[in-house]
Amino acid sequence: MAKSYSVKEMIWTLQGEGANSGRPAVLVRFTGCNLWSGLEKNRATALCKFCDTDFVGTDGPGGGVFPDAESLADAVAALWPKSASGKRFMFCTGGEPLLQVDPPLLDALHRRGFDVAVETNGTIAAPKGIDWLTVSPKAGVELVQRQGHELKLVYPQEGAEPEMYEHLPFQHFFLQPLAGPQLAENMQKAVRYCLEHPRWRLSLQIHKIVGIP
Repeated sequence: MAKSYSVKEMIWTLQGEGANSGRPAVLVRFTGCNLWSGLEKNRATALCKFCDTDFVGTDGPGGGVFPDAESLADAVAALWPKSASGKRFMFCTGGEPLLQVDPPLLDALHRRGFDVAVETNGTIAAPKGIDWLTVSPKAGVELVQRQGHELKLVYPQEGAEPEMYEHLPFQHFFLQPLAGPQLAENMQKAVRYCLEHPRWRLSLQIHKIVGIP
């Protein structure tokens, strides 16, 4: 029996974070996470307490339950404008997308000409076939996926200091200021750290800055 996929939202937008910032992409936000239920009533006991993303349900734009990999890949392809030139690119996020992203889906997307990027919290081993892998570690949980294209660390996190990860085999290392009421202060802390440790680069959520989804 084919595996189904639950998607919160699926949109044509610009990639907002990391090395691919500004790149046109189909963003697919999968439902579910293994570090938090997504419900405010459970935030205090969550393994990740600072998440600011709604990944509960399938009611977002383009969201739904797709009965198999082919139907989801068709929906992704339908969002790529026929007039758009260049390599097709899509970005899987969540929640935790590796709870659902699997080889059949990757194969289906590749057959439709997409490079596939995935952002994961690193607690699940990534399947082969991902074209761009972003790992965003969270304090207090085991980092299983210890290599990829970029490591993007939300900063600051007590118990997840940058020096814990900079020896790992990633091509890029990013600090992304922790959002919330102390964003301005966290931004300055991240800037100072990057200036003092040039291996690290600053990642900003440019989609929020320019006001796109």
